[in-house]
Amino acid sequence: MAARAQNATPNWSRARRRPPFGLPRKAGRRRLDCRRPGFSVPRKAWGRRSAAGEDDVTRSGPLAGVTIVEFQGLGPGPFCAMMLADLGADVIRIDRAGSAAWNAGDALGRGRRSVAVDLKKPGAADLVLKILEGADALLEGFRPGVMERLGLGPDVCLKANPRLVYGRMTGWGQDGPYGPAPGHDINYLALSGMLWPLGPADRPPVPPLNLAADFGGGGMMLALGMVAALYSAKSSGRGQVVDAAMVDGAAVLGTMIFGMINAGTWKVAREANMLDGGAPFYGVYDTADGKYVSIGSLEPQFYAELLKGLNLTDPRFAKQWDKAMWPDLREAIAATFRSKTRDEWTALLDGREICYAPVLDPLEAAAHPHNVARGTFVQTPEGPMPKPAPRFSGTPTEAAPAARGPGAETRAVLAAAGLSPTDIDAAFASGLVAERT
Repeated sequence: MAARAQNATPNWSRARRRPPFGLPRKAGRRRLDCRRPGFSVPRKAWGRRSAAGEDDVTRSGPLAGVTIVEFQGLGPGPFCAMMLADLGADVIRIDRAGSAAWNAGDALGRGRRSVAVDLKKPGAADLVLKILEGADALLEGFRPGVMERLGLGPDVCLKANPRLVYGRMTGWGQDGPYGPAPGHDINYLALSGMLWPLGPADRPPVPPLNLAADFGGGGMMLALGMVAALYSAKSSGRGQVVDAAMVDGAAVLGTMIFGMINAGTWKVAREANMLDGGAPFYGVYDTADGKYVSIGSLEPQFYAELLKGLNLTDPRFAKQWDKAMWPDLREAIAATFRSKTRDEWTALLDGREICYAPVLDPLEAAAHPHNVARGTFVQTPEGPMPKPAPRFSGTPTEAAPAARGPGAETRAVLAAAGLSPTDIDAAFASGLVAERT
């Protein structure tokens, strides 16, 4: 039997298709099972474990019923897939067979069922296409042309499933002079014009971690685009390609800045504007204990309350927008904040109409009373993790459960896609697919 499977060519034509998202299913047709093991964390937040040792996780959210196939990647692509999984989508990740050891602490990988496939082997494209026939969307983050070389470009996939939403995440986009070039968040942000305004005027621009281009302009933009395309496909019956480039998304995040530049209300020079550190009443100050506080007292009523709260009585400071006195105001604010610790200032200023907040490190943020009251974070065995956002009143979401690792659900997903046991055995015997043991 093993020898026969070794030489057999899987008959993918026997795989059954399911009606796409939004259309009724025939009676008795089984959907891909979206239940999977979760974190060992408080049961109220993460599901419960049955006596048999299996997690009984009831997924909910506005994307419940949507199936998305994700190709293993890094950063913004997995972040996009995580958001979609948190919203209730069943995300099946195509992992590389024989890839490096799984990182159990990969927070962006939560909410996945995994199929491990060697995409370079003969028959890999046909196998993936059978899985895609039962999907509503695809998500990939390779350089332009990689999916086409694998035989899984948009033309091929949309022919197999005309309703498929084909999400593509790149740094520079699918075309343009920089299209095939490598890059990282800092490069995409630099080319968008949105790295330049960040940081002090007398030093180079300061990158905001990799939040703005990778996650804000990349993963979140692709998630929005895919949800919009799914909505369109539900009524039109036609899928489409969603081309999300991080440089495009980072530029869109700067729409207000470009608008103010065009209107003449924003100077290109750094620290010359109210939101870039130029205004002394909108910024970060250090305190007596080496920590920091933030103020954003832009509006007149908040600015007046700031002066009262800090006991700044110099009559010159009453003219908030007199930039000639801003250097002196900055020194006065800085000296005042350095006179007490961060927590002492928080005790004095919390609750006042100032637009004030202490600057917290990530672990402090998870323990802050406001975030605790809101349930912004949930405690996992590895530590605190943010819960999904935004919140829905009618279709509540929960953090998707942890993935079990590459190939953990290979057999189950292939069977649900309609492959026979013989075909599945043949795929394993040939090395086309693998499973986590």
